[in-house]
Amino acid sequence: MRSVDRILVIQTAFLGDVILTLPLVAALKEFFASSSIDVLVVPRSANVLAGHPAIRRIIEFDKRGRDGGLAGLWRLASELRREHYNLAVIPHRSLRSAALALLAGIPIRIGFATSSGRFIFTKRVPYDKDKHEIDRNLSLLSGIGITTYPVRPPALYPSGEDESVVAAFLTSNFGKEPPPLVALAPGTVWNTKRWHKERFAELAQACVADGFGVVLLGGSEDGELCREVALLGGGSGIANAAGIMSLLQSAALIRRARLLVCNDSAPLHLATAVGTPIVAIFGATVPAFGFGPVGARDVVVETRGLSCRPCTIHGGDACPIKTFECMERITTERVYRKMKALLESPRDSMT
Repeated sequence: MRSVDRILVIQTAFLGDVILTLPLVAALKEFFASSSIDVLVVPRSANVLAGHPAIRRIIEFDKRGRDGGLAGLWRLASELRREHYNLAVIPHRSLRSAALALLAGIPIRIGFATSSGRFIFTKRVPYDKDKHEIDRNLSLLSGIGITTYPVRPPALYPSGEDESVVAAFLTSNFGKEPPPLVALAPGTVWNTKRWHKERFAELAQACVADGFGVVLLGGSEDGELCREVALLGGGSGIANAAGIMSLLQSAALIRRARLLVCNDSAPLHLATAVGTPIVAIFGATVPAFGFGPVGARDVVVETRGLSCRPCTIHGGDACPIKTFECMERITTERVYRKMKALLESPRDSMT
């Protein structure tokens, strides 16, 4: 292991998965302080890693574009081969990620025993479904003989320019002295993980009535949803940032908020990485899958006792039994009570 001086971490899954890989990246840097660590991600996730002190280079794997197919995989592998990596750590459990490490000629390849490409790894680590994803990723260190390691939450590093963009947005929407903020992220990739937009709007109205400014967050695909939430919420005191900020700017905006209310989605992990308390609403999925919030004051709101739940690990386009009871039972009043308990706490006790 003393000869390890160039490390590649391959995580080409969703944005949340990338964020939850950062504790592993930080631990690798702690154990191999003089080594350079590069991280390979899909283009959509690249921005969130900018400025991270443990990462030398962010490599984009455009697997649905220029790097698609066997020719694209070989082209990228040839580029990686020129970097002469000693070690590849691969939390992503796809065959393509494993094959990329092999084609890049990386001699030590560590991944999970449940990976589709496990036969390619030189060391396979058990995938413990009962652990949080942060802990699962850190367990890959055992593949290089490290069994004791620090467990810290992920951290993101918005730049001064990112902070300036956020400040300008808040001034434009709330004036020179913005009120205390609450962030709402009503979107998610999967419909069965999405709480009703009408209830997010009711929540926004209640927050504005209590003297808070509300910011709506999401990607460009969430823009219309957030516009509808703002309209249903009455508009006044509600600012829509969906689709107009980078990932790190969104993280900086979340850091300004007293708390974030969101579905089981990427903003949850952005909030974790900037230390903002979370009220997370879980429908089709459950925190036991390992992707829930980890902060001491974070709250999960869910409907327990349903025989149909969880229905899938990722969620789906529609409720399989057409009741959507897991979300229908979560009322605005219930979420609002959880919010109030956090908002009425002294700010110093929330950080």
